Amino acid sequence: MLTFSNPKIQRLRRLLGRRSARLEEGAFAVEGPGLIAEAFTNGWEIEGLFVAYGTVPESLGLPAALQMANVPTHYLDDKVMERVASTETPQPMIAAVRLRTRTLADLAGATFVVVGDRISDPGNAGTMLRSAEAAGADAAVLTAGSVDVFNPKVVRASAGALFSVPVVADAALGDVLTVAGLRSYGSSSHRGVPYDDADFTTATMLVVGNEAHGLAEETPVDEWVTIPHAGRAESLNVAMATTLLAFEVARQRRDRT
Repeated sequence: MLTFSNPKIQRLRRLLGRRSARLEEGAFAVEGPGLIAEAFTNGWEIEGLFVAYGTVPESLGLPAALQMANVPTHYLDDKVMERVASTETPQPMIAAVRLRTRTLADLAGATFVVVGDRISDPGNAGTMLRSAEAAGADAAVLTAGSVDVFNPKVVRASAGALFSVPVVADAALGDVLTVAGLRSYGSSSHRGVPYDDADFTTATMLVVGNEAHGLAEETPVDEWVTIPHAGRAESLNVAMATTLLAFEVARQRRDRT
């Protein structure tokens, strides 16, 4: 049984709490057997499993291949999980997982990419990844200045999308917009054509901006689109707007076939 002071537990705490630690260690933490299973199934390397006191791993429904993979499994002493986990109600298992980084070169051949510029809220970032996957995007990008894609809140909010959709992090927006073969559509609260009048049937890059400021007016996108609305709100939440736009891309592509 590992106690709270054990070096492995202290490392796990750092992976959950600090972006710098995740970068230095080349690893991050994934909480919960469901997300751990998603990571493993999609080929992410599981360094180790940490199991809460009194939990029987075989009862958690992990894939048989993971159970037979000889991943180091550490059992925690009583109350340790409550002190380590990032949630108020801890999951019974946490995994340390190796980072997997992507670059803009991985966008080659993509026909549908979702880009978030300087997205600061982890819940928004994770939901955007989840919506991108659900709408059939080939990849997603979070530009420099965005929340860490391996933040535990982003991981949870992505509902496993982080593990199945290639995600490029910390790229400069100017470099993203130069990726060949994609027409870029910038989302705006006040200018551009209504989003359902835009033609998303060609290779498309959706670009949405920071929660507070949106995309800069001078952002050199190919076309601006807007989401008309009748209420008092000036704009939609960025994750909600991304979902709406991404599923419009999916609809147009579905209707085209």
